[in-house]
Amino acid sequence: MTPKTEAQDSRFDLFKWLAVVVLVVVGVVGNQYYSASPILYRVLALLALAAAAGFVALQTAKGKSFFALAKEARTEIRKVVWPTRQETMQTTLIVVVVVLVMALLLWGLDSLLGWAVSLIVG
Repeated sequence: MTPKTEAQDSRFDLFKWLAVVVLVVVGVVGNQYYSASPILYRVLALLALAAAAGFVALQTAKGKSFFALAKEARTEIRKVVWPTRQETMQTTLIVVVVVLVMALLLWGLDSLLGWAVSLIVG
C-alpha cells in the first residue's frame, strides 16, 4: 500500500467506525422494539448485525491489526506445551501441602502473639 492509499483508508476509518456503532445501536434498539417477537428471530437478527459490524470493523486499520494479533495469538497458543495429568496432579499436591504448612505456621504465630499480648495487657 502506498502512503497516499493508507492516508485515504485512515480517513474513511471514522466513517467505518460510525457504521459499526450504527449497526450496534440498531441491534440494541431493534431487540428492544421487537421484544414481543420470538427469541429465535431476534437472536438471528442480532447475529447477522454482529457479523456485519465485525466485517465493517475488520476493514479499518485497527481492525486489520486486531485480526493479525488474533492470528498470531492462535499460533502461539498452538506452541504451548501443556502438562500431563501426572505433572498437574503433582504440582497441585505440592501447592496444597505448601498452603497447609503456611497456614499452620501462621496459626502458630498468631496464637503465640495473641498469648504474648494477653500476658502484657493482663
